[in-house]
Amino acid sequence: MSFTRRSLLVPLSVVALSLAACTTTPIPPEKPAGQPTPPAVPATPSTPPVPTVPAAPGALRMVPATFAALPGWDRDDVRAAWPAFMSSCAVLVKQPQWKESCSIARGVNAADDKAIRTFFEAFMVPNQVIAPDGATDGLVTGYYEPLLRGARKKGGPYQTPLFKVPDDMVTIDLAGVYPELKGMRLRGKLVGKKVVPYATRAEIEKADFTGKELLWVDDPVESFFLQVQGSGRVQLTDTQETVRVAYADQNGHPYKSIGKYLVEKGELTLEQASAQGIKAWIAGHPTRMQELFNANPSYVFFKEEKLPDPKVGPKGAQGVPLTPQRSVAIDASQLPLGAPMFLATTMPNSDIPLQRLVMAQDTGGAIRGAIRVDYFFGFGTEAAENAGRMKQRGNVWVLLPKQP
Repeated sequence: MSFTRRSLLVPLSVVALSLAACTTTPIPPEKPAGQPTPPAVPATPSTPPVPTVPAAPGALRMVPATFAALPGWDRDDVRAAWPAFMSSCAVLVKQPQWKESCSIARGVNAADDKAIRTFFEAFMVPNQVIAPDGATDGLVTGYYEPLLRGARKKGGPYQTPLFKVPDDMVTIDLAGVYPELKGMRLRGKLVGKKVVPYATRAEIEKADFTGKELLWVDDPVESFFLQVQGSGRVQLTDTQETVRVAYADQNGHPYKSIGKYLVEKGELTLEQASAQGIKAWIAGHPTRMQELFNANPSYVFFKEEKLPDPKVGPKGAQGVPLTPQRSVAIDASQLPLGAPMFLATTMPNSDIPLQRLVMAQDTGGAIRGAIRVDYFFGFGTEAAENAGRMKQRGNVWVLLPKQP
């Protein structure tokens, strides 16, 4: 999550140990798009035969399959996914692999379910993702676009700031020296002639950031969860407008789950550590709120964007607007950003199948691994409820253009 969310980051402490061992840390977590009638088939599909040739140690496998092997493919309303696919294609068409299929897609009737399905079956091959350990399923969580109440000036209930990117934070793109680290960046600050790690969340909370406030909101808990989601909307009571606050940057420290922190402390069980459960714990332990937040050293800075069309979602890591229930965040070091995928999982806290065509249009700091998906539920109360409870197992197929 969707953070938008979410550039690839490298903690300075890691680089200090070994540039060759750099790790990345983008951001995490957590209806409008025509939800299909739940089909009466198992949520976990059978696994297609795996080639006998072993993959290199530590490498994921992409095993070619057929569309008939995708559970629920013939029942999904692919028309709901088409706008998201065309948004991805606007970027993918620049890549040789995608040029032909994305160019042909422009002539497909967006209102014709059969034409869209025929297009994918004619030009794409679904490849089941097999994790390096041989697993065929992985964790599927959810995220959403929250709505906060705020003001442009501090006052009354509006005491919690959302910060802009600090002037003293520097960003170093490593690809210029190490091409294999393309997309990875250092965040830090200059002290004399040295670049040192930027402040942690705990240090930022205590520092004087006067003048760097973007907006003020009325709820520190919702402010924290806004950083987890990576973007959101703020309803300004003093100017009577609603604006979008989008991910602008991050302090370079890795994201750490506060839910996991509470579980490790014995405060919550794993089942209780949903967004709703965490918020309930905070309500019962208000004096420990900052302690909990500080367990996550990552801190997100925002920028303001206008909201000309409330129906359009925030931009993801691919640079295109996210589509509710048709966009997902993935680990871009494992799977191709922008590619269409077929996801087979279940609805939050349910065995009701959720099987549909989605687009890998975002990344997130907590989204690490071959089969690790963050499902964008959209905007609103229902989206927030679903995203907060989403922690299911799922299977993934990546749809790639057929090769000559």
